[in-house]
Amino acid sequence: MNFFQNLLSSITKRSLLKSSYFRSKDFGVLHQDINKALESVMSKSGEISSLVFADHLSNLIEELNDEEFIKFFDTVLKKYDIDSQALLKATNEYTKNKTQNNLEIISQLSEPRWRELFRRLNTISEGTLKLVRLRERIRSLKKESPSLQFFDRSLLILFKYWFNPSFLVLENIDWTTPANILEKIIAYEAVHEINSWDDLRARLAPKDRKCFAFFHPLMPNEPLIFVEVALTSNTPESISDIIKIDRSIILDEDMNTAVFYSISNCQEGLSGISFGNFLIKNVANKLKQENDGLKKFVTLSPAPGFVKWLKDQSIDEDLTEDMLFKQALTYLTDSDQEDGLPNDPVAKFHLGNGAILERINLNADLSSKGLNQSKGIMVNYLYNLDTLEENHELFFKTKEVKQSDGIKSLRKKLRI
Repeated sequence: MNFFQNLLSSITKRSLLKSSYFRSKDFGVLHQDINKALESVMSKSGEISSLVFADHLSNLIEELNDEEFIKFFDTVLKKYDIDSQALLKATNEYTKNKTQNNLEIISQLSEPRWRELFRRLNTISEGTLKLVRLRERIRSLKKESPSLQFFDRSLLILFKYWFNPSFLVLENIDWTTPANILEKIIAYEAVHEINSWDDLRARLAPKDRKCFAFFHPLMPNEPLIFVEVALTSNTPESISDIIKIDRSIILDEDMNTAVFYSISNCQEGLSGISFGNFLIKNVANKLKQENDGLKKFVTLSPAPGFVKWLKDQSIDEDLTEDMLFKQALTYLTDSDQEDGLPNDPVAKFHLGNGAILERINLNADLSSKGLNQSKGIMVNYLYNLDTLEENHELFFKTKEVKQSDGIKSLRKKLRI
């Protein structure tokens, strides 16, 4: 068991011991009425009693039906929001008398009390995971309630602090990883479906296949995001060469290219927080340290909005090879967006990380998903570790898509 596993085991055991100890004590009435239970949580000042009541309230919230759920958060926002009148009075007082005490009063009044509710819910056993699941439910219902829209944004702000990249732990996922984690890798894979345990073994067991995931210490059994990597002797043109079960293993001395071929975000409740750029850069540096022979870091990425874009442009989908290349280049390098950023979300992600457009591959993903979303095309984005920061800054300054010599030659050939 490594250090990270020991740490997680310790945290889990301590949480279980705490919760069982708390349940054995009498801290007062645990109201079944959720509004009274809410009042109990917000009124308790003792650390232990607050934990007990928060745990009870969390269970009640999970049992609410959708209508009750919306009504509950309407109540939370109404009852525990900022006291705007008191804040205005304190601001006026500070304007007249700029003392440290008056400034502290403003600071206290400007924070809504409901924020303390989330802090207390976060302290219970598996509290962080429960709050992530809570926001997931909030997001599924937010169209029906302005209050839920408000709390969706508010929880996102809190989570950006709680899930700061410096708190995350990078873990290698392989065939020896516990089964409960492997099951979640199968479930959360969002790019190229894992159809069986044999399929998963082919992606994790061979020495030329890697997988890395970010974990948060308070969610030890839940990956936040993971990336699958193939170590190859060249830049691949097709996903079938990467994920097929029956293939030849690349020898150590022939490995010179690391291919990021699938990146999957795992937690809908953390939507809006970008982990991918930190993950890829961390993994690239880790792989380079472990294998001096790796000289090239590329992706094999889908273009998930390409087919929809063709339809929006009223372009006939029955295209010649040259026309398909031409339209793909236009889609990936020109922008129809108000912000001037790429049309394709995957392109925006990788180019924003500092990668460059390296190559477009036709007939690279002939799965039904690949054909329906990307018309079979896949894209290689090149990560040059020495120029990532420079490219990142330039991209967001100019919105220009940096392109390889091969792409430039293709543009010249097609007279784009």
